[in-house]
Amino acid sequence: MMSLHSSAIKASLHRSFPSSLRSTLSVSFSAGSLIRFPAAGNRVLSVVATSGRDSSMSSNNDSRGSSSKVAAESFFRSVLGQMETVYLNRNPTPKSVLELVRSVDDEQLCYDHLAFRTFGIGGYGIDSLASFFLDYGYTPMDELKFPAKKLRALWFAPPDVSAVPGGSGVNGPLPRVFISELLVDQMSSQTQDVIRKYTEASPNGKKYAALSSALGTLTWEKPLSSEFEQLARESEYAAWTLVNGYALNHVTISVHRLKSHLNKIKKLNQFLEEKGIKLNSEGGVLKVSPDGGLQQSSTVADSISFKFSDGVTKSIPCSYIEFAERLVLPQYQNVPESEIRESHRRDGFEVGNADKIFESTFQEQLSRRTG
Repeated sequence: MMSLHSSAIKASLHRSFPSSLRSTLSVSFSAGSLIRFPAAGNRVLSVVATSGRDSSMSSNNDSRGSSSKVAAESFFRSVLGQMETVYLNRNPTPKSVLELVRSVDDEQLCYDHLAFRTFGIGGYGIDSLASFFLDYGYTPMDELKFPAKKLRALWFAPPDVSAVPGGSGVNGPLPRVFISELLVDQMSSQTQDVIRKYTEASPNGKKYAALSSALGTLTWEKPLSSEFEQLARESEYAAWTLVNGYALNHVTISVHRLKSHLNKIKKLNQFLEEKGIKLNSEGGVLKVSPDGGLQQSSTVADSISFKFSDGVTKSIPCSYIEFAERLVLPQYQNVPESEIRESHRRDGFEVGNADKIFESTFQEQLSRRTG
């Protein structure tokens, strides 16, 4: 394995990112720690960041095996944890919801899935984030299409690894991953021009999608307020992605894994609404798949103050938290409750449910928060 000097690494990465991200990268490379980035294909580029001295990676095969798998999983969970930290720091409602649920159910709280939004253009779409999860053993599953919203999505199943004993959230059972993308070539020429302006100005940013999410920083420069409004008129999904980038769009609590009476989604919804939490009402608060096996709901997204490149400051939609209950499949109805596992429950996603959940960040729902 080759040895890389930290100054050369920083110089290379700085050329790949806008000025808004460079100061963050400088901090990241001052700690002398192992940094891993998604690379081409199913591999990860690992470099050791040092302060003023060379460091090389060991090629000793004896260091591989179970210990390396543990280290890789630890790193992977650390990245997820940093994504979660950025998400919770920006969005008070999800943070409050997690605290409320834990006040009743203080045992292990598991995530059903993590969700991200992307631009399906120039390599900035689903693949840009998927590569990170594929490197750590995730498996691509089904494609979902949303013609009216001009979106497509893929979900990814986690590897079969043990959770950290007693661990919750990103330290519990690894969640599914749901990544959607805007079909940019189906948008108007004006909207395409705006999206291309920023993605093409930062052509290498797509290589660091997971890093961008963990740092909470865009891989392109901040847009003009007029460009945000242009996108919002045509696609609120597009406008959200322009200003939030690869940030976690939402995490989802696995309702049936709760140990208290809140392990039924209707009871959880009632509990949250009684606490003053506003839930997405599009298509009804409870979204149910045609087979009845997947039941979902979500909060209305929080809003944050965002300063655009032209100096205009506006309130923009940020993220939300979702809830999912997966019912036992018909063929396993006779399995004793104590023996029911996740594999006995309804898997996957449902287009009709997801279509309504997307609107948790839309203005019609946001207006209900302040109404």
